[in-house]
Amino acid sequence: MINSKRFVVRKSLVGKDETINVTFKNGKTATYNHDKVFAIMKDKLEAMNCWAKYKSYTASSNLPVILRDKEIV
Repeated sequence: MINSKRFVVRKSLVGKDETINVTFKNGKTATYNHDKVFAIMKDKLEAMNCWAKYKSYTASSNLPVILRDKEIV
């Protein structure tokens, strides 16, 4: 389990079945399975400059909209 202050998807964590606990700066919390999130976001991530350049995507205030109604634990 990884504890974080922001939502993060990293290429280096793909395939490791890692669970991430995040506490956003507004106090909201979320727990998600990195591989499930990556599978849902894969096409979107691969089209982003940050994924190509830094091999990661972060969000500091909330879960991405694409994940909010999905089962991600």
